[in-house]
Formats: sequence, C-alpha cells, structure tokens
Amino acid sequence: MISAENVHKQLTVGEVAARSGVAVTALHFYEAKGLIRSQRNAGNQRRYPREVLRRVALIKVAQRLGIPLAEIGEALKQLPDNRAPTAADWKVLSEKWSRELDERISQLMLLRDRLNGCIGCGCLSMEACPLRNQGDVLGEKGPGAHFLEAGADPK
Repeated sequence: MISAENVHKQLTVGEVAARSGVAVTALHFYEAKGLIRSQRNAGNQRRYPREVLRRVALIKVAQRLGIPLAEIGEALKQLPDNRAPTAADWKVLSEKWSRELDERISQLMLLRDRLNGCIGCGCLSMEACPLRNQGDVLGEKGPGAHFLEAGADPK
C-alpha cells in the first residue's frame, strides 16, 4: 500500500506512458517480465515511483541497441530498486553492452563485406555460400531445419 507522503511521488500508468512515450500495454508487459514494478493504491490501481521513468528509458535504449529483454532484465537486477539508476550505474551497464556491440559491429561489417562479394557471385549455393553456410557446417549436421533449432548459429 502507498503511504500518504509518497502519493505525490507516484505516477499512474497513463502518466508513465505519456512521459516515456511507451504504450500502456508495453508497461504492463515490462512489469509482467519483472523489468519494472508498481504498487497498488487503495482503489487497486497501479502507481509507479518516478524512478520508473529512468528504467523505462534504459529499457528502450537497450532495445534499440538490439539487446534482448532477458539480458536487459538481468542487467536491471543489478540496480537498486529504491532509486533511479545513476550515471555510475549506467556506466557499468554500458561498458558491458559496449563490448557486445563492438563484437556485433565487427560481425556485421564482415557480413557486409562478404555480401558485396556474394552479390557479384550470385550463387547462394546451399553447400558453398560463405554467407549462408560457410564451410558447409550445416551439411555436417545432416538434413533438417537447423536454423530453427534453439541457439543455432551457422558460423
């Protein structure tokens, strides 16, 4: 339950949605996934602390970077619940994510460079294409839809 002195610090789900630019349904989804938290008032309506705005902003930035929600959730567990994330908190998260983004950028640049060569070739061979099946690693796995397997990586 929310105490009387904290009522003025609480935001409705509509206010959080308006201020963050995130749909109410997305906020409910984030809450269901444990990324944000609310309390219920006497009328059983959700009320969010103001700090949730910073958390939602962090979630949206991380999503734009391509970071999966599960990973975002793990990162948010490292942050204290009783205050907004600070610049120091963000630095810890951003350093980890920066390394991962550098790796992803390298992979995308390699893909881009190979794609340019592949466009000229045009083969898109299932056995030999360096983009689709480099070294025919999928052939070693036998027949079937290997890309649909959990964690499948054709490298």
